[in-house]
Amino acid sequence: MVTVAAVVVTFNRLEKLRRVLASIAAQTHPVERLIVVDNASTDGTGDYLASLQLPVPVDVVSMPTNAGGAGGFAAGMERGYAAGADHVWIMDDDCYPEPTALAALVGGFDDAVAELGADVPFACSVVTFTDGTICEMNNPVPTWDWGRLLVRGQRNVMVTTCSFVSVLIPRWAIAEYGLPYAEYFIWFDDREYTLRLSARCPGVQVLDSVVVHDMGDNKGVNFSMVTAASLWKFAYGVRNEASYQLHHRSLLYFLEFGARLFVSLHRGRVPLRLRLTLARKWLSGITFNPSIRYPSPRRA
Repeated sequence: MVTVAAVVVTFNRLEKLRRVLASIAAQTHPVERLIVVDNASTDGTGDYLASLQLPVPVDVVSMPTNAGGAGGFAAGMERGYAAGADHVWIMDDDCYPEPTALAALVGGFDDAVAELGADVPFACSVVTFTDGTICEMNNPVPTWDWGRLLVRGQRNVMVTTCSFVSVLIPRWAIAEYGLPYAEYFIWFDDREYTLRLSARCPGVQVLDSVVVHDMGDNKGVNFSMVTAASLWKFAYGVRNEASYQLHHRSLLYFLEFGARLFVSLHRGRVPLRLRLTLARKWLSGITFNPSIRYPSPRRA
């Protein structure tokens, strides 16, 4: 059987985390190892994990400080890779997989490889909201020929990028493409990483693999929505995407991103002081350029 290490990154969401871990333990395709990255939670998560008993082996990675989702996923994926798993399966601490979610991911990934070849770099689930509707902020970006596998009788669509809410990644992809940029902290880390993986071959969304994202309000995110309370998140997103556009694409894309950013801020009537903060974050992308880190030991 294909071996899978599940990776969950958590920060101060103990009640949701309990349900996530129970959902993983109940999978019809059992995980070989469950890795929980605790981002220095202060709500009793550490004590809970210290006494946790599940029918699958559990590894707890206790971060000394909050490294954000990006840092947590990088640490967890490295641990899963070092454990020798064939795949890592990553998700947030508010993602509840249906019992067959992993089995469908593994099967869908194998079907895609049979049709497209061994370069398929990831498989992601369909993400629904708690009311059964589609989760607005977790829709992957399809390729122009997204239905290529559907017409071959598969339940897969081809995608270029997705969020880190139930993604299955083969170990060869981690060995070749490295880990997510831990320095991103939050926002755009998932988009950058899956774009990195799909540079040679698209990933797939497996339509029979379903998870529920218990994220609060079910709405997408754009720069017209910036408020004083959410500014800190958008600041990371702007810096990270600006860095990506400049250092991994071109100056033209960096400038185009800046134009889109400022038009969105204007249309949203975002206060001027918030716009100025994000303008500085956009410029900080010029010097912010983290390097890819590979898992150790680096095994094929």
